[in-house]
Amino acid sequence: MQTGSIRVQTENIFPIIKKFLYSDHEIFLRELVSNAVDATQKLKTLSSLGEAKGDLGELKVTVTLDKEAGTITISDKGVGMTAEEVEKYINQVAFSGAEEFVQKYKGQNENTIIGKFGLGFYSAFMVSKKVEVITKSFKDSPAMRWECDGSPEYQLEETNLRTERGTDIVLYVDEESKEFLEDERLKGILKRFCRFLPVAIFYGEEQINNTQPLWVRKPSELTAQDYQDFYKELYPFSDAPLFWIHLNVDYPFNLTGILYFPKIKQSYEIQKDKIQLYCNQVFVTDEVKDIVPEFLMLLHGVIDSPDIPLNVSRSYLQGDPNVKKINAHITKKVADKLDEIFRNERKEFEEKWESLGLFVKYGMMTDDKFLDKANKFHILKATDEATFYTLEEYRNATEVLQKNKEGKLVLLYTSNAVEQNTFIKGAAAKGYKVVELGTMVDSAFINHMEMKWENVVFRRVDADIADNLIDKQDDLKSVLSEDETKQLKEWFNLQLTDLHLNVEVKGLSVDAPPVIATRPEMMRRMKDMAHMSGPMGSFYAQMPDEVELTVNGNHPVYRTILSADNKEKGKEMVHNLADLALLSQGLLKGSQLTEFINRSVTLMQGPASSVLTADV
Repeated sequence: MQTGSIRVQTENIFPIIKKFLYSDHEIFLRELVSNAVDATQKLKTLSSLGEAKGDLGELKVTVTLDKEAGTITISDKGVGMTAEEVEKYINQVAFSGAEEFVQKYKGQNENTIIGKFGLGFYSAFMVSKKVEVITKSFKDSPAMRWECDGSPEYQLEETNLRTERGTDIVLYVDEESKEFLEDERLKGILKRFCRFLPVAIFYGEEQINNTQPLWVRKPSELTAQDYQDFYKELYPFSDAPLFWIHLNVDYPFNLTGILYFPKIKQSYEIQKDKIQLYCNQVFVTDEVKDIVPEFLMLLHGVIDSPDIPLNVSRSYLQGDPNVKKINAHITKKVADKLDEIFRNERKEFEEKWESLGLFVKYGMMTDDKFLDKANKFHILKATDEATFYTLEEYRNATEVLQKNKEGKLVLLYTSNAVEQNTFIKGAAAKGYKVVELGTMVDSAFINHMEMKWENVVFRRVDADIADNLIDKQDDLKSVLSEDETKQLKEWFNLQLTDLHLNVEVKGLSVDAPPVIATRPEMMRRMKDMAHMSGPMGSFYAQMPDEVELTVNGNHPVYRTILSADNKEKGKEMVHNLADLALLSQGLLKGSQLTEFINRSVTLMQGPASSVLTADV
């Protein structure tokens, strides 16, 4: 039996690095600048322990572009390297100096060391035909110059090109990567990936980073204006946020950050991927769906954690218990913050509900733990625009009038207070309380909450006549004869291409409208969901709308219509009444609306004594 070690073929490693190390070649700059920051942070640590002697001087990283020479240089004033360290950390692929340093000095701010993968330096070869390293250690040793053209061969020699402690990485950019020799391109990459690194980063004479972003500072030191200003720094063209949550956890995982609730005036303004993930102040990605709960992807801000496991490119999350713990912690922090604001500043909470409601409802549908907490601060806006109810408050206010025969609370709502105004007034006349549920998430929210909330059913205010919204009521006696009822039902039973009418003649109050158009709750919900489900729901979406026409046989207008000599004109009057009812539901469109207008004009041209008007 033979045993041994598997070895990497060095002849093959550079082509693989060049092509596959990172999916996005611009990452090279982040990796090299991060390495330079690591070298600087190491020096600070060694100095604090008394292992690095003398004045450290101005510690910064400088990126220099020489377009004419075709080079990009990353310079630092950190620990530098001896010849032995160059041999160890540069010539042995994937041996991470940062990882070894962390192990040796564990407990000495090891979280400030960024690079723990060992391949970051080799990202230079993704864009370079040659890489040169000029370095001088903080120890008493000569400066060294290392050069490699991407082949397995390299040169290492003493040099006098550098007399001060630190390292220069010089990239000789290849023909395929000339885009990185453009000033704005290079600056844009630096500002994206390095804007919050903990060591000053200079591009030429300009410092491009903020070394003390808000999330690394103590909340007790910060004012509301500080948070507002930092939000502007992150999102220069956005409105001021509603409020924010400062995350600061050091056990059982490390997590810092600031999450902002943005102002959302319209549902279509929702934008995801606005939360930025950092690892020790190095930008990683803005795709954080595994760390942040799905419903909080609508938030803005930053989170920073050295405990989130990342692959070599730091761009994709890997499965890990810490990710789940962080996800749960963020959910809890958001729920606790919302509950605190609701309890202590309810009026302000209600004023911001238009934006907050989207987050809360989305969370209640997707996270049961959040739902349990949110039941206390989810509020329902009444149609009078002045009153808000929690579910419990709504239940207490409507216990007597809005509990059906099955003992369930009937929660009446409107999806459009303007279009459904007639029905809202009819419900209000009965003493019912109607709330507004008209956002893009409410149709799904209603269906979900009927399964989650015990003994609660939702009913849109135009799903039936006001008398029947809670329970079906016995009809009043109609003044119409059997023949008159049959005649009226025939005239109302119109044949419409995109609507299916179910006509009933009932005895209602004389004060009720002459005819009321309603759309049964469940049938309408199916249609609404079909419209939102894309191609899969197109079959249901194209089916004719089911509409209930409830004709009030006790309304005096029908006595006039039925007793008139001109039956054709009576039919037209009935058609107009039906159209008015459909118009109130937004169901009269296109050619049918045009016919209604023309018919109305014709009817008004007759003798004044024969003109009938009706208010539906």
